[in-house]
Amino acid sequence: MGIADRALTRPPAFPADEEALVALVRALRGTGYSFTTVTPATHARVNARPRNAEARSLRDVFGWSRPFRPGLLPDELVGLMDEAGVLVREGERLRAAIRLSSLDGEVFAHSAYPPSAADAVFFGPDTMRFVAAVLAHLESRDRPVHRVADIGCGSGAAGIALAKRLPGVETVLVDINPAALRAARVNARLAGVEGVETRRSDLLRDVEGRFDLIVSNPPFMIDASGRAYRHGGGPLGAGLSLAIVEAAAARLAPGGSLVLFTGAAIVEGTDPFREAAGAACARAGLDWSYRECDPDAYGEELDDPAYGEAERIALVVLTATRP
Repeated sequence: MGIADRALTRPPAFPADEEALVALVRALRGTGYSFTTVTPATHARVNARPRNAEARSLRDVFGWSRPFRPGLLPDELVGLMDEAGVLVREGERLRAAIRLSSLDGEVFAHSAYPPSAADAVFFGPDTMRFVAAVLAHLESRDRPVHRVADIGCGSGAAGIALAKRLPGVETVLVDINPAALRAARVNARLAGVEGVETRRSDLLRDVEGRFDLIVSNPPFMIDASGRAYRHGGGPLGAGLSLAIVEAAAARLAPGGSLVLFTGAAIVEGTDPFREAAGAACARAGLDWSYRECDPDAYGEELDDPAYGEAERIALVVLTATRP
């Protein structure tokens, strides 16, 4: 029986064999692999072009999640895919069950396109914006950081970016999704960062102590399927974002900050999330700032009746600091 014959018929949200996956990604990185992940809408449009029906390169396989024929990839890479549990059979063709995206000089593993599974590990342009916001805050800080938490870490991109710049600092990558924690562990190993721990927890309920820096890019959409990486719950998808503000307010050390990258549905020119988050910060005695980094994102979601009152969805950054 050949490798292709042993391929999975159903892709996992994220594979469990971490050792083999680390070996696979290191081998791919050695080829000079690089890929910028786009939004799902752009991904769908590009893949719908007739010439993109099948993969012709490593980027097609591991970036664009296109099916490929046996013989396209070197046997060594296909063998590593099989060992890692990321080789999926679709009739006579094969497909990778993960994607690999470039950010901050690293290659991050996450779920393949489309991220339709309830426990999918998402990575996209918002991840890049989130990491940029977190690093900009770090550069502006004038107080030391000893302990970091990345709530709803997903691929772990933000926490790993911080760990690279804060050697010796304890960094806790927190998620309720076991698939995300597997991805975060793999990506931390690939980045070679130390002092990074993954912890399964609903917000910070199962994590002890205070933090100098808490960062989060939580789900903020209304998702009828309830996918963990996407559904924010509460009013207009803001429920989880507000819960993170409350959780961080209780756990920030003196001088500690929260950097929250999220989405806000704007209704008749007002931002209900900003009002609620600002009130939560005021109750906790936190200094806070708020800015829109993209005034109009995810416009296609406005067709959903759940957004019937919204006129736009903005991407925002809330920064809250304990004096």
